[in-house]
Amino acid sequence: MSPVVADSDRAWMRHALDLANRAGEEGEVPVGAVMVKDGQLVGEGWNRVIGLNDPSAHAEILALREAGQRLGNYRLPGCSLYVTLEPCAMCAGAMLHARLECVYFGAGDPKTGVLGGTFDLFANYHHNHRIETQGGLLDIECSSLLKEFFRARRQ
Repeated sequence: MSPVVADSDRAWMRHALDLANRAGEEGEVPVGAVMVKDGQLVGEGWNRVIGLNDPSAHAEILALREAGQRLGNYRLPGCSLYVTLEPCAMCAGAMLHARLECVYFGAGDPKTGVLGGTFDLFANYHHNHRIETQGGLLDIECSSLLKEFFRARRQ
């Protein structure tokens, strides 16, 4: 079952897009993520793998880390994550361990996305936790940002 998309969901994704732009300005793949609980920002991140020399420094992981620190728990029940690109296996696995309630993503990723792009990791019935997902939130804006970034890099 997919969650209902509200105006507040679009607003959070716009905030994630602002963070994705920051990543792009830093020469990183422009992906941004925002963690929300009870309508309040509890974590955010943007891709920083190059700047931090850390292959795990994806936007989602950084948002999860900040939320865990802010909330004082590695479990993040009741939290929703807004991310501009469909998460990879590493990030989706961390989301399962954190026990997120919902993940909203913008652009789909047919190469490495695991919430429907290559397969759906959350649909695996072996997991003891279920995370709701909603893809395609502001997908045109999210996709355009990525396409423009890679077009500029190729030139």
